[in-house]
Amino acid sequence: MDKDLELLGKICQQYGLGKPECPPVVLKGGFLHKMYSLFTPGGRYAVKLLNPYIMQRETAMENYRTAERLEAMLEEQGLPILPALRFEGRKMQCIEGQFFYLYAWYDGKALKAEEIKEVHCQKIGNLLARIHRLDRKETVYERSEIHIDWDSYIEQLALRDEELCRLLRENRSLLYESQNNGNIAVRKLPHVVSVCHNDMDSKNVLWVGDDCRVIDLECLGVSSPYIELYETALCWCGYEKHHIDYGFLRCFLRSYAEAEGQLPADWETIYWSNYGRLEWLEYNLKRSLGIECSEEEIAMGNSEVRETIAHLSYYHKAKDEIMDCLKEFS
Repeated sequence: MDKDLELLGKICQQYGLGKPECPPVVLKGGFLHKMYSLFTPGGRYAVKLLNPYIMQRETAMENYRTAERLEAMLEEQGLPILPALRFEGRKMQCIEGQFFYLYAWYDGKALKAEEIKEVHCQKIGNLLARIHRLDRKETVYERSEIHIDWDSYIEQLALRDEELCRLLRENRSLLYESQNNGNIAVRKLPHVVSVCHNDMDSKNVLWVGDDCRVIDLECLGVSSPYIELYETALCWCGYEKHHIDYGFLRCFLRSYAEAEGQLPADWETIYWSNYGRLEWLEYNLKRSLGIECSEEEIAMGNSEVRETIAHLSYYHKAKDEIMDCLKEFS
């Protein structure tokens, strides 16, 4: 924390923001990076310190360059986003090896699950369709298959965390079934890609009344709009709290379609293709084991392992109800 405070002071000085008028405030909600709020004579700002372990990945810089290019595209279209500020023509900045983004402050708040109303689902469904119309191409959606050795993680956890080991072992069949069916399903996806946010759940949209701004734009990429539509709709309709509101889900999908978003014909394939949480689970298993992460991330890894397995279990149990609802949009 002290190191971060020193760095934030240097950011204020180097980028002409002025001396902070009070200590920086930690912003909660993110699972990968650190966020702070800065109060300065020049105004209020948000700073995102990018996770150094993620920045060490071979694909990291290329992914961020792609995201920045697509962010500019959304800006040009006048979509309600909160883009990073530019300094000397660049959005991503670096001081003493720490990469970061700086944002103008937007005084909105992310909605909790119980605060989401039908009007929010309608608005986000419409906005997602507008994003998916950008740079839409008929080409193969290229996605690497998932081949995670869950048994290896069970063995490693047996030596470190008995509770998580038991949890993983109890859900072993579900994990391998989801992985195998997902690998088959992604090969059947329609040959369409478009601009996708890739994480547009409720924590990444800030609201002031009916006005909103989408954040976490470094997630932007080119992907399957069908998978993102399905995953995002579920997240806004109660899936995160293990209770899907099917009225909300219908509202979200209708709004998407009314905004000229294209709905998939084969929902069964989309259901199984939505298996990215397996990769999120593996990422957090590594955190739990202290692999490729800082010491302070281990506790978050443990928590996210439990939560992700609970999501996967609920998703499996709710399959018939989900499919019955989606058939109305076939």
